[in-house]
Amino acid sequence: MGSLVNIYSLVIVVRIILSWISWMGDERIFKALAWITDPYLKWFRRFTFLRLGFLDLSPIAALGVLTLISRAFNLLAYSGTITIGIILYMLLQVLWGAVSFLLGFLIIILILRLIAHYTKQNLNNPFWNIVAAISQPVLKKTNQIFFRDQIVLFRNGVIISIVILGLLYLVLGFLVHYASIVLAKLPV
Repeated sequence: MGSLVNIYSLVIVVRIILSWISWMGDERIFKALAWITDPYLKWFRRFTFLRLGFLDLSPIAALGVLTLISRAFNLLAYSGTITIGIILYMLLQVLWGAVSFLLGFLIIILILRLIAHYTKQNLNNPFWNIVAAISQPVLKKTNQIFFRDQIVLFRNGVIISIVILGLLYLVLGFLVHYASIVLAKLPV
């Protein structure tokens, strides 16, 4: 059963990638993939907190749930039992997978924004416009929390945001690692 869930996850990944590019092939294949995957993906799209502006994180949540289900099936097939500790461990791992992906993505976007700043890129270019649009809420929140009413150079705000997200990534990764060890050993 875990293998079927993994195959469905792969079909969803193919569907997501094909939605990003112009599909030049047989349109029936694309429609078939959409028919198979869209009901599941649409269920996650209804959660507004999974959307950050025009960035839709619902496919990540959908794949995370499938990963959790696949792991549960594989564990059940392997050991014959599942404890509450193992379920909590798997939930934490899936949640951390989504959070670490988001933090890594934002760090990359902020690095790109810093590169654009230093190389004086035209932000009217669609690529740099998207980078600026994604980075702006992060920069605004960082400036509100750490600098309050002070005027800060844009470059310094971006660098501080990168450092803060990097530290957050490391600290949360450390905490998740040790919490996972404790949860996996719970006897219940």
